[in-house]
Amino acid sequence: QVHLVESGGGSVQAGGSLRLSCVASGDIYNSDSMAWFRQAPGKEREGVAGIYISGRYADSVKGRFTISRDNAKNTLYLQMISLKPEDTAMYYCAAARGGVQWWSLLGRDAYNYWGQGTQVTVSS
Repeated sequence: QVHLVESGGGSVQAGGSLRLSCVASGDIYNSDSMAWFRQAPGKEREGVAGIYISGRYADSVKGRFTISRDNAKNTLYLQMISLKPEDTAMYYCAAARGGVQWWSLLGRDAYNYWGQGTQVTVSS
């Protein structure tokens, strides 16, 4: 079992930055893929960024968001810059059992464990 706890969300103005963190505990390994998803009210949960051997990003965040992980700390990060109001959503951390192929990194079905989420609100 894997337990994921996100933090770092908050309210910022457009153009601002935030860094989200996700601390993983339990049976998590460096070879397990991890990702960030987000869900805005009335919308489906969508993949934002995933990481295995390399990272993959949704087109809407390319060049603005950076996913990284510190395996020594079992922590996944999402650095977000140039935030836009449309980035407003609950952000969730996810972990898979094992590696996920690059083309599946942003798919919800690839992940087995989910955190409770951290809210990001961007005002114009």
